[in-house]
Amino acid sequence: PQFEAGMAPGDVIFSAWGWWVKEMGEKGHLLDLSGLVNTDEFVSGIFDPVKSGDKIYGLPFTAWAKPGFWYRKSFFQAHGLQEPKSWDEFLQLLDKIKGISGIEAPIVTGDSVGWPISDVTEHFIITFGGIDMQLKLVKGELKFNDPQVKEVFEKYLVPLIKEGYFSEPIEWTKAIEEWWNGKYALYFMGTWLTGMVDDPNDLGFFPLPGCKGVVMGTDYIFVPKYTKHPEEAKLLAKWLATEGQRVHVGTHAGKFATWLKVGVEDHWAPMQVVYEKLSKMKPVPDLDDSVGGDWQKLFWDQLKLLWVDPDKLDEVLNTLTENFPKE
Repeated sequence: PQFEAGMAPGDVIFSAWGWWVKEMGEKGHLLDLSGLVNTDEFVSGIFDPVKSGDKIYGLPFTAWAKPGFWYRKSFFQAHGLQEPKSWDEFLQLLDKIKGISGIEAPIVTGDSVGWPISDVTEHFIITFGGIDMQLKLVKGELKFNDPQVKEVFEKYLVPLIKEGYFSEPIEWTKAIEEWWNGKYALYFMGTWLTGMVDDPNDLGFFPLPGCKGVVMGTDYIFVPKYTKHPEEAKLLAKWLATEGQRVHVGTHAGKFATWLKVGVEDHWAPMQVVYEKLSKMKPVPDLDDSVGGDWQKLFWDQLKLLWVDPDKLDEVLNTLTENFPKE
């Protein structure tokens, strides 16, 4: 509303929604920031959501990711466990963990309105269906009940649920506590987890073996056209997108740099290993966040149903297909 009235609530603004920044830019509310930074110095693809033709309406700040399964190094050491290097090794790891006394299930299933379950599901899609499958599902070019999508669920995810390798859905912050205390060994969660545990240096993580893409998100910095200080605002935006990132990744925010001139050593210690592993992976959009709306809630609810009753796979995939937004 303030933009429509030709007013700026601030000179430099952050938004997590790249699509919205692009939309505001196309409506003529934002300054074009192309040429302010060298886009080749950033993580590949990070400008895509805020680009319109040859104009760039937002600059990326630091990022979070949903990179894989977290574990306590002390737990792995105590039980002689190692990070898996293949799918078979992953299955063997789950089997070993299941036999450890005091373990309720190898993997804890975080839940709230449903998003942590969607995150682990997307990780399986990206690993076994490929980055392309994730992108086509986001755009609606591939249906959930397509045989190749169904195969990812049927061959990899559903057998793990049936084997009892996943716990039943548990509220995600309570799940952190129970996982940390040894009721579960693995937790699929975003990088913000590093700032939510007692000893972040005891954290290790691994993606599913063979995974080439990671769901990643950043905050975009933009400048409203109505600012009274356009030059100063552009200077600040440029600093935040570059040297400002170096400052931010040193804090306990659990974020990592999207500007490639920030070194691994500039990151908060627990994030350094994470950053090294992630820098080899391609950023991929979050499926349900990208589709949004009512379908996002349906996706969450259907996955919760699958977790509790994996025999309903066909029904779940058909429901997701039939209700996918037409446009």
